Amino acid sequence: MPIKNVKLGPDVRIPHKKLVNLYGCEIGEDTMIGAFVEIQKGARIGKNCKIESHSFICDGVTLENNVFIGHNVNFINDKHPDVWGDAWELIPTKVREGANIGTGSTIMCGIIIGEKALIGAGSVVTKDVPPGETWVGNPARKIK
Repeated sequence: MPIKNVKLGPDVRIPHKKLVNLYGCEIGEDTMIGAFVEIQKGARIGKNCKIESHSFICDGVTLENNVFIGHNVNFINDKHPDVWGDAWELIPTKVREGANIGTGSTIMCGIIIGEKALIGAGSVVTKDVPPGETWVGNPARKIK
């Protein structure tokens, strides 16, 4: 388990330390990180979050407090990936307080998932989700 240059708040729980990859990120107090999670440099995780196994949180992602990330959730931080790196541009993403993201979802970059929003399992979120709304599908759309 590489844990390099990580700022861990008090009472962060990482039950399977040998099975996570954390580097250059910040993780707030009382947060739980599941097995096979990678959190990259520049990512910021708030207090009292829960990140389930096999999730990927890349540079430029901010999770505010009390956010739930289901199993195998993936964030993207560049709209036009370039194998040689010449055109790569970091595009930040924010997940606001109390939002819940269901298992197997993909979150595109440059969006905001609003406070207490719910993203259904398997969704592909391509645009901002207003606070308190429930979105599902590919591409994700409001259902409530």
